[in-house]
Amino acid sequence: MKLPKCKLPFSVTAILITSMALASVIFTENLRALTGTSIFKLKACPKENVVPALYKDTSFWSTTDDIIDEDKIEFDPNECRIMDGEWVFNRSVEPLYTDETCPYLDRDVACQRNGRIDRDYLYWQWQLDDCILPRFDPEKVLEKLRGKRLMFVGDSVQKAQWLSFVCMVQSRIPEDQRSMHRTHTFSVFRAKGYNASIEFYWAPHLVETNSDDPIIYDTKKRILHVDSVSKHAKNWVGVDILVFNSYVWWMNGHKIKSLWGSFANGEEGYEELETKVAYRISLKTWANWVDSTVNPNVTRVFFNTMSPTHMRSKDWNNTKGIRCYNETMPVMKKGHWGSGSNRTMMKVVSDIVGRMKFPLTVINITQLSEHRIDGHVSVHTGGKIPLEEKKANLRQFVDCIHWCLPGVPDAWNQIFAAYL
Repeated sequence: MKLPKCKLPFSVTAILITSMALASVIFTENLRALTGTSIFKLKACPKENVVPALYKDTSFWSTTDDIIDEDKIEFDPNECRIMDGEWVFNRSVEPLYTDETCPYLDRDVACQRNGRIDRDYLYWQWQLDDCILPRFDPEKVLEKLRGKRLMFVGDSVQKAQWLSFVCMVQSRIPEDQRSMHRTHTFSVFRAKGYNASIEFYWAPHLVETNSDDPIIYDTKKRILHVDSVSKHAKNWVGVDILVFNSYVWWMNGHKIKSLWGSFANGEEGYEELETKVAYRISLKTWANWVDSTVNPNVTRVFFNTMSPTHMRSKDWNNTKGIRCYNETMPVMKKGHWGSGSNRTMMKVVSDIVGRMKFPLTVINITQLSEHRIDGHVSVHTGGKIPLEEKKANLRQFVDCIHWCLPGVPDAWNQIFAAYL
């Protein structure tokens, strides 16, 4: 005798199906802890996603202008750590300028004009892990600068950031409403309609030296007045926004000839100090001037941490490379730190700034720049020496200190503008 077939009531069937679906979701969400991906946050795939064969790992690719991550918060300088992030490739966003459209670029940083063929280095964007870094909006930035003086103070790396900033805003200003006046030590770009100026002042050590102007290229002949900043500082008075840096000119590999006080024997009475000691004394001199002279209700002060150099290709496991020559990709390893950024010098900055009374803002550009071995001018510096001659003698001519423009300094200015 056959047993009758039993059919479950509809309500029971529905419960079973729902339970199985829920279990599937829970299982999938448990995998999120390992994969970092939630099915509730998956984005629709773009219709076309063409990736060059050179980049086999597409995890750092962006295919849209703006990526919205619900886990990230709007940028808040008090909450967001700009050193925590990653470089994401996004060809859909063009630089705000080129070496053809910005008439103020120096030839030695205009890499495309100087024969650099690859262009991918132009399309990497720094994205924060937990915050949304706003785009650089030239109109908004100019409004923030209306009626103000902005001055970058420091070395040739700081000069590149100044040029980058000028180039990022200049196209929004009618040609007859902007002007540029340049000297070796002091340069001023004016936006007349905004009654604003964007300035650069040359002071690579911040304190006074015998090499401020003209430059003494033999580093062993330079003498620093580690307790004196007044000659430079008189040019900083009355500025609304000051942005300082000082690092590269200290890293010459030998002791620093240093003077303090005023004596009849002048520069003959120098003492040779370890680099970190001379740096600490000089930075303290600068900090004392800021604390005693600058009114925080009137002037904002920023300090950029060191811009890394990339002189040892072994730092990123390229044992056959010559410094940064022919590098076309950033180092994608999280937290990469090479030998071109001196932690001891960075701690000096932290110690000095940490004891200042003035509410100074430190912008940490070091970690994000450490990854960009591809962003330096390398052999594309222009000048009278032909490019092929430079390539034939790489160890003499490869420059892995300065950056191409457009390039990495644009990201620094994006961050700086967010702080403004």
